Amino acid sequence: MERARRREAIALVMPSLLPILVLSVAPLVVGIALAFTDARLVRRPEYTFVGIDNFLRLAGNGFFWESFRIGMVWAVSVTLLQLVAAMGLALLLNSDLRFQGLTRVLALIPWAMPPVVVAIMWRMIYSPNAGPLNAFLGALGLPDDTNWLGSFSLALPAVVIVGVWVGMPQTTVTLLAGLQQVPSELYEAASVDGAGSWRRFATVTLPSLRPIIVSITSLNFIWNFNSFSLVYVLTEGGPGGRTMLPMLFTYLEAFKNRNIGYAAAMGVVLVVVVVALLALFLRSQFRAEKES
Repeated sequence: MERARRREAIALVMPSLLPILVLSVAPLVVGIALAFTDARLVRRPEYTFVGIDNFLRLAGNGFFWESFRIGMVWAVSVTLLQLVAAMGLALLLNSDLRFQGLTRVLALIPWAMPPVVVAIMWRMIYSPNAGPLNAFLGALGLPDDTNWLGSFSLALPAVVIVGVWVGMPQTTVTLLAGLQQVPSELYEAASVDGAGSWRRFATVTLPSLRPIIVSITSLNFIWNFNSFSLVYVLTEGGPGGRTMLPMLFTYLEAFKNRNIGYAAAMGVVLVVVVVALLALFLRSQFRAEKES
């Protein structure tokens, strides 16, 4: 009977597990294997095992580590700003607004748009010659010739704003669902004790949403760190590599320079580092929850 139950469980899990194995696990294993070869993107590839040569070469590649630093700045900035903006929007959508259903649908529009379309739209907004942003600044009497995506100092902040705008709806929906699960009795008890809006937010809302915040922040960090299409269409890593994210650097190494083995080593390093950072973050969060 126990064996029959196990077979039945396996049969039920396999339809969802098989695509994961084929589309995620298998490519990951192949990528790890390629990282130890000198594979190149050619018509008739001939692979040679080179051991850890790719990783030793990567250790001295200053451009890659600079892209890694930029990627960390990008991922942390976008993740934190998404959380702050989404929290405010979720609180607003959870209140008694007129046309609440329409407002919630409109809040999801950035999430529903393909990243490439979003990037093209924002390129038009940031256009130094005919963009509406510069036109608006000119109407206010401010400089109207700023090259937002071509400036060494403004390119990364401009791209971060786009990343926040794109990812905010998903975080908003998650937080909104959490807000609707908070018992109203807790707010009523806090009000009876004389707590104001900020006090209720700090003592009721945040503690209730902490597990959701930890989960969505972790997922957002992974997604943002692995961003590619949005930044590629906006800046292609420029100007001067100021927006060269690690995934974009790896892509160019693989499909422009055709060094598949070397690019696979970059991918392995990125996976290891991101998993290690997330493990430390989640461990600290779980320890804090246990102590509290």
